[in-house]
Amino acid sequence: MILITGASSGIGAACAKLFAKKGQPLILWARRQARLETLKRELLELGSPQVEIATIDVRDAQSIEREVAGRGDLYAQTDVLINNAGMASGLLAFQDSKISDFDQMVDTNIKGILYVTHAILPFLIKKNHGHIINLGSVASRWTYPKGHTYCATKAAVKSISEGLRFDLNGTAIRVTEISPGMVETEFSEVRLGDAAKAKAIYQGMTPLTAVDIAEAIGWAVERPAHVNIQEIVIYPAAQASPTVVSRKT
Repeated sequence: MILITGASSGIGAACAKLFAKKGQPLILWARRQARLETLKRELLELGSPQVEIATIDVRDAQSIEREVAGRGDLYAQTDVLINNAGMASGLLAFQDSKISDFDQMVDTNIKGILYVTHAILPFLIKKNHGHIINLGSVASRWTYPKGHTYCATKAAVKSISEGLRFDLNGTAIRVTEISPGMVETEFSEVRLGDAAKAKAIYQGMTPLTAVDIAEAIGWAVERPAHVNIQEIVIYPAAQASPTVVSRKT
């Protein structure tokens, strides 16, 4: 089975739809129950033979532990873990930023991956099989103005991914980091709290879509067992770096 966090929208939902069309059974985690229920119905129609859902906030280690312990037989079937849940909060200079924004990003982007992976990894180790996909960002490599904390959390995702590869070396468990550039999802709207400002970020250029990223994840997962795609960096053609974007007026 494929477990996807942050599955109710964006890249998570796109991954779920891609794998449903391939006939894969799915486990979906997200905070929005109603969206999960709607998505579940769609995925069953698309071809997934089984879709299990759970309302989970990846920042809550205890709820993750309760869910996994209470449905151990289900999570023992996990073959692929897609750590997709993540967010950015605020786009201000460090000195003008809010402590609450720091906490949200660290708790979601770093602790969330740690909590979820720590809960699921024992099942993969027991059967010596599996694939962990971590959603990073080009921000992990190239810091940009006013991106201080978000960039730091994505740098942590890179370090966690590399550390997992070292610690799991010798097993049949693969670890892949997917590092996108500009992708048009709810990400910017959540970050800025304003739909119009979020839309303006992509003005005059063609950003990546959630489907673009899902297809890259699907390709990495489908490589032969002896092949591990360590990292994929994906930019839209109009973007050369986090701050260099070609726009048409």
